[in-house]
Amino acid sequence: MRSGALKDFLSELGVTQTHNRPRVSNDNPFSESEFRTMKYRPNYPGTFATIEQARAYVEWYVPWYNQNHKHSGIALFSPNEVHDGTWHHAWNRRDATQQAYYDKHPERFRRPPHTPAPADIVGINLPKPTDDAKAEPERLHAA
Repeated sequence: MRSGALKDFLSELGVTQTHNRPRVSNDNPFSESEFRTMKYRPNYPGTFATIEQARAYVEWYVPWYNQNHKHSGIALFSPNEVHDGTWHHAWNRRDATQQAYYDKHPERFRRPPHTPAPADIVGINLPKPTDDAKAEPERLHAA
């Protein structure tokens, strides 16, 4: 996480390095969260007898994580859905379902439902949002 080669590689990809604690180069909560997800999978072996076994597990795990794992931090969408924009369609379906149920049974709610969406900007130690940015976002529309 501290090597110049990694920093240069990330920069070429347009990735800004982020760290939870300033001046602590090996503390990235995004990667730490991913490692925890991996370690708590029911099929995680704990230890690998060979490097080939470790590689085989990672070759299975990474596509599962990106395509199938629904992340609470990105409104229960997969990373692929967020990156390719297909989450918008699923979000519209979720929102329509929640709003229709609310319209039919408003007595079951204290207030109208809010359908969470992934954040537009993700980072660590970001500046506090202004009052304008805190306003309720408009409903999304399918592209």
